[in-house]
Amino acid sequence: MTAAKTKPRKSASPKKAPRTKAEQRAETLENILDAAELLFSKQGLYGVTLRDVAQQVGVHTSLMHYYFEDKLALFKAVFARRAKITSDRRMKAMDEYEKRVAGKPTVEGALHVFLDTDFDLYIERDEGWRNYAAFCAQLANTPEGAGLFDEHFDPVVLRLIEILRKALPDISRKDIFWGYHFVTGSLMHSLARSGRIDRLSGGLCKSDDFKAVKARMADFMAAGFLSLKS
Repeated sequence: MTAAKTKPRKSASPKKAPRTKAEQRAETLENILDAAELLFSKQGLYGVTLRDVAQQVGVHTSLMHYYFEDKLALFKAVFARRAKITSDRRMKAMDEYEKRVAGKPTVEGALHVFLDTDFDLYIERDEGWRNYAAFCAQLANTPEGAGLFDEHFDPVVLRLIEILRKALPDISRKDIFWGYHFVTGSLMHSLARSGRIDRLSGGLCKSDDFKAVKARMADFMAAGFLSLKS
């Protein structure tokens, strides 16, 4: 009789180490911020409660107060989480641009660096970044939002203004600030993804087509700045 063949025993897969309480808290916090970001992007600060966020995450409302004193604290945390990433990216891109052009920037170049670097985040990253874009658009016309924009985005905006002044030495500082005002208005409107351009164009243009916006906005806005020279 031949000996029965025995099947080789499968090696047991290594067990994952149980998550620490700190890791569990960090995951819960990220889930809360993601849920709040989504809700704020659709309903703004005043249309969302801590209970709404808790229900979205699937936790008790009392847990929200463990992480945040109140809704405004949550609101600020949602904004700050991604603000540093986009600000740092744009600041670095503008510094590299100035070095590349040896201190002789163009309006088109400066606007492409400032706008395209931001749009790339919304194009290349996950839906959370697009929710953040819409969230910022919701904030743009509120007192609370203006304060957060001042705190987190003023340095990078003033860096852009500085480069634009080098590109347009004959244009008044006042006009350059007005030009930026029009740029940021168009940017916020685009980030909102309201769907209005979809309806107006009969579907020819899509408000969530950030690639199309990126391909056009900087050059269009540059033409406005350059018209001030005439």
